[in-house]
Amino acid sequence: MSHEVKLSSADRVLFPGEGITKGDLFEYYDKVADAIVPHLRDRPFTMKRWREGLEGEAFFQKQAPKGMPDWIPTREFRTWPRGGKGESRLVDFPLVDSRDALLWMVQMHCIDMNAWYSRVDKPDRPDWVLFDLDPPEQTDAFQLCVHVAHYVRAALEALELESFVKTSGADGIHILVPIVRRSTFEDTYEFAELLSRKLEEQHPGEVTTEWLKRKRAGVLVDHRQNGWGKTIASVYSVRPKPGAPVSTPLHWDELVEDIRPRDFSMQVALERLAKHGDLFEPVLHGKQALGPALKALR
Repeated sequence: MSHEVKLSSADRVLFPGEGITKGDLFEYYDKVADAIVPHLRDRPFTMKRWREGLEGEAFFQKQAPKGMPDWIPTREFRTWPRGGKGESRLVDFPLVDSRDALLWMVQMHCIDMNAWYSRVDKPDRPDWVLFDLDPPEQTDAFQLCVHVAHYVRAALEALELESFVKTSGADGIHILVPIVRRSTFEDTYEFAELLSRKLEEQHPGEVTTEWLKRKRAGVLVDHRQNGWGKTIASVYSVRPKPGAPVSTPLHWDELVEDIRPRDFSMQVALERLAKHGDLFEPVLHGKQALGPALKALR
């Protein structure tokens, strides 16, 4: 059953450098809904709201807001403050299970769509391991990021694991390893940490696991993003960066030195989807067991 989502302030400019409006964003998500909604469905959703666009500040909202339509489902989970200090609380998370729910999030000034790695039926069992590559602040940073992404892929292939790559849409690269939903978040964190530290030893100066930027040399392969309740900007999400770049899936052989994350606009993402279909569709059907690879790394 479809529901009408009324768009207000369609002319509000969210990306001042390009004049991209809330209406433009609404139109993009309407067109990309069939591809993005399967990647959001049944996952607790965190709203990141930009009421004033990029010129203002964003705020995060986990609790489903008052006035949210009753046709958008919610599920209750306990959350803890960052760092694990302080009181936990129960939160009713929205679930973006439909085109209309997606468009309602745009109406609420969500630019990128951020959901959990796990689904509500097995919240303690992630669908993937994430390697989040964060380039250093230097002129050839993304080229170095591309090299490191291929190091990660090769290391995973040596462990007989297939991986899928997308631009983060910001400045980095996301590599996802879809797995059978048997492993815990502790397993995925340990796996990502062991592999990242191994690559750091093999490629000093190119790969680092150092969290502090001032101590960092090379591309951060961030294993810390694997954890219960963590979110990732979904594939096909517009990111709140100049130019409204989209987190875009790539064939591995497309990940070459001369591409840039900002090359992938909303229009380019839609054209690629029409040409290639959803390159991240296999991520929805993880069939790889993580156990043997984790055992080998240990």
